[in-house]
Amino acid sequence: MQEKHNVIMENRSSLKISGVNDIDKFSDTTIVLSTVMGELVIKGEDLHVTTLEAQTGDFLMTGTINSMSYSKNSVMDGPFKKIFR
Repeated sequence: MQEKHNVIMENRSSLKISGVNDIDKFSDTTIVLSTVMGELVIKGEDLHVTTLEAQTGDFLMTGTINSMSYSKNSVMDGPFKKIFR
């Protein structure tokens, strides 16, 4: 059975996500998460990671959220994957 994955956004200013395995990349404009449903890219302004509970997979963030998109491939795939093993 696959882990539960929920995304709850409030007023495009806060985001709560369950089923997060890791934070692959983050800056004040982009956050890339590894989730049980694939890679999730969040773009916006003044993005801040509030919490990532490693044991439960719960993730919280704030900022102005402009877009979210899923991908099957990770940003760490390709030539960088060999470097960052």
